[in-house]
Amino acid sequence: MKKLLLVVAMIAAGFTANAQTFGVKGGLNVANVDVDTDFGGGSPDGKTSFYLGGLVDFEISEKFHIQPEVLYSGDGFDGFDMSFLTVPVMAKYYVAEGFNIQAGPQLGFLVDSDGDTDEMESFNFSLGLGAAYELESGLFFDMRYNIGLSNLSQDPSVDVSTKAFQVGLGYRF
Repeated sequence: MKKLLLVVAMIAAGFTANAQTFGVKGGLNVANVDVDTDFGGGSPDGKTSFYLGGLVDFEISEKFHIQPEVLYSGDGFDGFDMSFLTVPVMAKYYVAEGFNIQAGPQLGFLVDSDGDTDEMESFNFSLGLGAAYELESGLFFDMRYNIGLSNLSQDPSVDVSTKAFQVGLGYRF
């Protein structure tokens, strides 16, 4: 795990070498999982938690930016807490002054859990879709829906995928 965190830190340092804008963000994370088994499926009750982290915004053109982030995110479902270190890389397109839509991949690394994770994968791959509104002062508001594309279960007869809705605010320096 320490090697993985070192690799993530090195990637983030590489992104920051030509950075345009740095920022911090945090907010509310409403997470859940979808479970599909050979006998049926469903979703347990969701879990409300938080996310917190930093970002770098690269301006590719006036309307198109790339925004890698490193976030600590509380996930899971009712009765089962999980924490992930996530690395979203969002492509942002500005549709109006200060307003952008976003989409991109997200890598998630399980860092903590309050339950048995022996039968869980420690890596999660997701797709993030969202929007944000940025003020000239540097303050911004965003929301995002993350759809897990990985199966977190090591049991071949069980498919467990994550999903989370995030709403938050941040500040760009």
